[in-house]
Amino acid sequence: MENNTEISEFILLGLTSVPELQVPLFIMFTAVYLLTLIGNLGMIMLILLDSHLHTPMYFFLSNLSLLDFCYSSTVTPKMLVGLLVEDNVISYSACATQMFFFAVFATVESYLLASMAYDRYVAVCKPLHYAIIMTKSICIRMAVGCYVVGFLNASVQIGDTFRLPLCTSNVIHHFFCDIPAVMTLTCSDRHISELILIIFSSFNVFFALLVIFISYLLIFITIFQMRSGEGYQKALSTCGSHLTTVSLFYGTVIIMYLQPSSSHSMDTDKIASVFYTVIIPMLNPIIYSLRNKEVKSSFKRAVEKAKGFLGLSFNDVKSTES
Repeated sequence: MENNTEISEFILLGLTSVPELQVPLFIMFTAVYLLTLIGNLGMIMLILLDSHLHTPMYFFLSNLSLLDFCYSSTVTPKMLVGLLVEDNVISYSACATQMFFFAVFATVESYLLASMAYDRYVAVCKPLHYAIIMTKSICIRMAVGCYVVGFLNASVQIGDTFRLPLCTSNVIHHFFCDIPAVMTLTCSDRHISELILIIFSSFNVFFALLVIFISYLLIFITIFQMRSGEGYQKALSTCGSHLTTVSLFYGTVIIMYLQPSSSHSMDTDKIASVFYTVIIPMLNPIIYSLRNKEVKSSFKRAVEKAKGFLGLSFNDVKSTES
């Protein structure tokens, strides 16, 4: 194979080559994926149906749930197939598509977490001006901006990766088409491509982290100046869930993408990838629902409405039969 135009398909080695582990891992990750779908789609529906949650904070949270659903679905189904099929083949175009959308959703989530931090800054530090600053149009523009940056970043990254002549092999030592894993297949000098990956990833991560750091620095300064214990606790509770999500997401992303691919360990990459593509999307709805009183109250109201509806329907059926 002299160049990448001659490669029509790739072989994904998958999560593990140990036969005894494949079925147990398939069962476990299928359960995790189902929890991810139920948790994130449930969070979106809860926010859409409950007018009490029609605020900027929950607008961004619904977008976060949508992203978790999308980028988990971009990777997990193919990973599950790989645990059951010996030769896990993916076509050239499917590999590029998977890589593109994964890069889009991961980048959007990075900037969305920064937008959520700014929203918490305004809510805690400028509560009297919150409704004026965080208007519906501003929130929509911020969300659209995140998606635009995500698509632009993914276009550059995937275009640069697939311009490389991929001729050493068509075997990807991963369970999905990730940029560092595909780059290792090139037979040409990949230092420029690695540099582009590190520069773009570093900018996306550290710019978002800078926004988050400044926002929370100002938030904590404001919190420590509060004289009301109730206000202190409320401010911390609204920020705790977001800080937990930020720590989990950026910790694994930094491990994965801010180092040269020559220093990557495939096993370490797979573990980190499983964490941020499969585990974190499942954890986010749990983190926000367990630590958020408004989400808990909304869920209780939804359950009560469902019980009332089912009870009313049951009584209607009984009266009709009578």
